[in-house]
Amino acid sequence: TRIFAKRIWRSGKSMAYRRQVVEELVGDLLAVFQERLSNRFFPVLQPAIGVGSTFEGWSPCGDDAVYPLLVPLKPPRGHAFHLELGTAGQTPAKNCIRVEQECTCTRDQHVENMLCFLHHPDEVLWRNQDSSLLGTVCTDSYLDAQKIACWFQNLVISAWGEMIQSHHYRMKVLPSSRSCKLQLTSASGRSLLVEIVFGVQQGDSDIFLSSQATETIFAPSTTWSETYAVAEVKFFRRMARQAPHGTIYLSCLQLCAGILVSAGFSSYTWKTVVMHLLNTIPLSSWSRWDFMMRMQDIMWYLHGCLEEKRLDHFFFGNENMPEDIVLPAAFQAAEPVNLFQCLVHDPAAHAKALREFEEL
Repeated sequence: TRIFAKRIWRSGKSMAYRRQVVEELVGDLLAVFQERLSNRFFPVLQPAIGVGSTFEGWSPCGDDAVYPLLVPLKPPRGHAFHLELGTAGQTPAKNCIRVEQECTCTRDQHVENMLCFLHHPDEVLWRNQDSSLLGTVCTDSYLDAQKIACWFQNLVISAWGEMIQSHHYRMKVLPSSRSCKLQLTSASGRSLLVEIVFGVQQGDSDIFLSSQATETIFAPSTTWSETYAVAEVKFFRRMARQAPHGTIYLSCLQLCAGILVSAGFSSYTWKTVVMHLLNTIPLSSWSRWDFMMRMQDIMWYLHGCLEEKRLDHFFFGNENMPEDIVLPAAFQAAEPVNLFQCLVHDPAAHAKALREFEEL
């Protein structure tokens, strides 16, 4: 236990340092972009939000971890985003973001030469054709995830020379159709992997539509997936604020996701199980002296879910949701979404999962 705890502590310090480097770098990039795009009609880039296991503090990947950030998008002047949402928990996602142009004739009159895309003459709009959001990152009036990713990648390439970090890292944009993946290599040869995805917020909630596709099947570039990553990182930050010193729930999760994932259960399965338990077992009962008991709780919770062929998604229909996590009204009233639905209709998969658990 001491050896494992020491390894977790070292991994946590390394992740914390790298998180700081990534957040500063992406923040500086966005500041350059905002200055360049201040008078243009492109999506308005909001401050990035670190998400995923590296920002939650339990990544099992160590130095090979990817540091993902979500950059929220707001519409520029004269445009509006309208979210067309599919059924809650629907797979594959059927979510689209329709872009509409709005009249600005009576708005922002103090802005000189303010374009109104609805009422200015066609020849004026034609001369400013690169100014229209619809003409750059949309397809058939819908926000196109692949076009946004390509646009952002080109911004990074053109702005990198202005960055202070360019003196310390060699930057390479890796191939990605729906995000911007950056490989940063220091003079010592150590690499840092950053992935920037794009999102549009659902109202004022912590749920976003993400450019990153979660399904393995083909999805049109105008289809966006619902992501709960911001709500999840907010949940773990809340736990970190309230947890006594020496609490080991992150160590439990890192052990499950890193070592036990070889048994066939995904990291998201372990994460969901631990989140449910954190919502029911007091944080004072997650001390290092309780390590084996909490690991047993995690295993038996998963075993019960496998026997019942049901693992409820954490955010749908959860009556014990922390108050500071803001969810759309539809989430609170929705029936719980079963992450093990595939086991209900596939007896062979269910039997295989039970065998893998027994081996585990």
